[in-house]
Amino acid sequence: MNVRKFLLVTLGWVILSGETFSQTQDSYDYNSEFTWGVNKNSSGGLIGGFAFKKARRRSERIFETFGLEVMNVKHPQEVRRSSVIGNFFIFGKLNYLYTFRLQYGRDIVLFKKAPQQGVEIKAVFAAGPSIGLQAPYFIERAIDNNAFITKNEPYDPKNPEHGFSNILGAGNLFQGVGQSQIRIGGNVKAALNFELGLSKNSVSGFEVGFLADAYVREIELLAGAKNSAVFPTVFITLFYGTRK
Repeated sequence: MNVRKFLLVTLGWVILSGETFSQTQDSYDYNSEFTWGVNKNSSGGLIGGFAFKKARRRSERIFETFGLEVMNVKHPQEVRRSSVIGNFFIFGKLNYLYTFRLQYGRDIVLFKKAPQQGVEIKAVFAAGPSIGLQAPYFIERAIDNNAFITKNEPYDPKNPEHGFSNILGAGNLFQGVGQSQIRIGGNVKAALNFELGLSKNSVSGFEVGFLADAYVREIELLAGAKNSAVFPTVFITLFYGTRK
């Protein structure tokens, strides 16, 4: 099952559950909460990144929110390949994109819950600036076709020594961060938030929705593919936190 189908099935099941519980239980109030979570999205890897959010009550059903997301954005056509010695790398990858999203928004409570029972559902809207770090992708290559003498350097599709058979693997993790270029943009998010916690003072649940990053210039991530300045994604974030 792909990410989109999974999100749709999950949304349908939880909305029905939330409606049932909200009609049968008394609600409880809180004034602020802080959550942190792990993100999985259609533009990231196994773990897309991490999300943090502070919310404070503005009215009975509306919360003002301040958020930070730290994500690794990938090109949709990236494929891990195995080298001649069995190490994995992404052939054609030019750059990593690490993005820091600052977000200001509103959470609107659609269904309240009772303590230790039910599901609280919120509509989530947020937007803000995105600060991207475009870091070169390093490869390990053989020198003079000798696999015992290697060199780590940024991948260059125009370099004849960077052919597939000459690449032994990817460079070290975060090796290119020191050579990063800053890319400025913005982001918008719309989602549904499902709080499933059993304690009044703690928060746990998940958030599913759509987010788009847009930068002022094209981000080159993959050679031989169409690169873009806009990165739309669907996501799910599993979160935990506290409230008072």
